[in-house]
Amino acid sequence: MTAVAAVTDMFDKGVTDMFDKGLTMRHGQCHVRAWTDELHRLAKDPSDPLELEGFATHPGVPLDKAPEMYETFQKKQDGCIKVILQP
Repeated sequence: MTAVAAVTDMFDKGVTDMFDKGLTMRHGQCHVRAWTDELHRLAKDPSDPLELEGFATHPGVPLDKAPEMYETFQKKQDGCIKVILQP
């Protein structure tokens, strides 16, 4: 038995199309808790084994620039992938 709730703009009619075609969408959560401690240890490692140091494309941005940087990120401008805000 399948129940389909309200279709909103968020789904952009994709859910109804899937339903009409008889497609199944499955999802689940990865085992976050099983990996949290190990990933946290690796993220804090000074040797940077996960190469996180260069991940922030816009580090040290003042907090008052947050709305401007959100727009930059949203519009995919200036190669913006990750912004680190400084209070």
